[in-house]
Amino acid sequence: MPSTTTLMKKRDRLTRQIQDNLDFLVGSVSSKGLKYEAYNLTAKVNGVTKSKHIPIGMVPVVRRMTKRHQQLKKLIKELAEVNWLLIKEGIDLMDYGTS
Repeated sequence: MPSTTTLMKKRDRLTRQIQDNLDFLVGSVSSKGLKYEAYNLTAKVNGVTKSKHIPIGMVPVVRRMTKRHQQLKKLIKELAEVNWLLIKEGIDLMDYGTS
């Protein structure tokens, strides 16, 4: 098991990476069809698939932001594991200015 110092450094790194990726969108980019170039942001909302039109010039931005959402999910999962290891070591994260 890594030392508490190593875990805290990893936790700090993960929280910085999470903070750097907060400009995200949930969903995926989908094409409206073959007739003309048009795209939607598609996501499930309360179990129902919803689509929102993406202005053509913003498609690369939306793709980057949806990719960030995928990255955030991985980072949060990794942070949760580090937090669990710290809890097992008896570390109260409230003592470090986080809740």
